[in-house]
Amino acid sequence: MELGSEALGRLIDEFSRLPGIGRKTARRLAFHVLKADLPIVEGFARALVDVKRLVTFCESCHNITQVSPCSLCEDPRRQDVLVCVVEEPSDVLAIEGTGEYRGRYHVLHGVLSPLDGVGPDDLKIKELLARLHESRPTEVILALNPDTEGDATSFYLQKLLAPLGCVVSRIARGIPVGGDLEFADSVTLGRAIQGRERLGE
Repeated sequence: MELGSEALGRLIDEFSRLPGIGRKTARRLAFHVLKADLPIVEGFARALVDVKRLVTFCESCHNITQVSPCSLCEDPRRQDVLVCVVEEPSDVLAIEGTGEYRGRYHVLHGVLSPLDGVGPDDLKIKELLARLHESRPTEVILALNPDTEGDATSFYLQKLLAPLGCVVSRIARGIPVGGDLEFADSVTLGRAIQGRERLGE
């Protein structure tokens, strides 16, 4: 129990479970909820439940959606010859925010990380290969975070994709090493997409 209220203590505990939220921030958020009008809090609670009940993954690109296939996969204006491979759905949002890319996407839902027990079977790599065998794009862009795991995953994918005969490129190093695409500004990310480099040369 905290501050004489078990309910408030539970709320602080739940907020503190969120990534990047320390105990002090969790307290501030809990007190904000306590002071807010009931309809606002009920709307917040409904949004939390709805995101778990309604959001699913696209059967084709594995991005988040409420209807599968997603709107990006169904958009006839997008280029089928380009497939951009990203780590997480948040990376799709980041790249879309640049306005520089009009191809398709494939979300891996992670990167190779042997120390964390994440291997190829834990990612959407089989689905990627099956999709590329069917669609035969001319270029696959590896837009993974420029860190050790992202580099290892890009190298692994490059070897798998080489027999397909398509160009395999990687976004340019406009993104700082160790940085996340999600937090890059749109100009830097846009230039990285435009200045992607071909792998295997």
